[in-house]
Amino acid sequence: MFRSRSKEEKAPTDKVTEDLSKQPRDPQAPKGRPTPKRSEAQTQRRRAQSVPMDRKEAAKRQREARRADLARQREALNSGDERFLPARDKGPVRRFVRDFVDSRFAVAEFFLPMAVVILVLSLFGNTNRQLQNISLLLWAGVIVMIVIDSIGIWLRLRKQLAERFPNESKRGAIAYGLMRTLQMRRLRLPKPQVKRGERP
Repeated sequence: MFRSRSKEEKAPTDKVTEDLSKQPRDPQAPKGRPTPKRSEAQTQRRRAQSVPMDRKEAAKRQREARRADLARQREALNSGDERFLPARDKGPVRRFVRDFVDSRFAVAEFFLPMAVVILVLSLFGNTNRQLQNISLLLWAGVIVMIVIDSIGIWLRLRKQLAERFPNESKRGAIAYGLMRTLQMRRLRLPKPQVKRGERP
């Protein structure tokens, strides 16, 4: 009654387990491990494919990846695609600041053309005292107008940001906007996405 089983009696169970292991697994049945996330699986596949053979190959791949990133970034600066913009231009706060600045005229954006005119006048002013005085007055007037306009933009922008983004970090956003006003509209990057007079 309490005797141990013989080898012949054990054999059928071994055969059954072998047969079960050979059978295809039911797709609904649990597989004993969690399914990896899609992003993890893709990362593992990429890592397996892109393991460099030597340092030269690694450096070459790194250069290519950097070149591709810069190309995507340039395209994003032209199109305004948020995904590939540089870190300083990303986020809803920075986008609003850009739209706020691009939607209105700023005296500072005409600084470079006016500076060229004043420089030409000052060159001719070496022979004509009156022209020299005019160029100095123009220079002082331009600087005063830029300062007054910049203060107005700073106050309005600060108020708008406080209303629209009360819970988000606005650090450096106003300085970012004022620096953008110094650039001529057609040279600004990221490219303006709103027309003049169109409120963001």
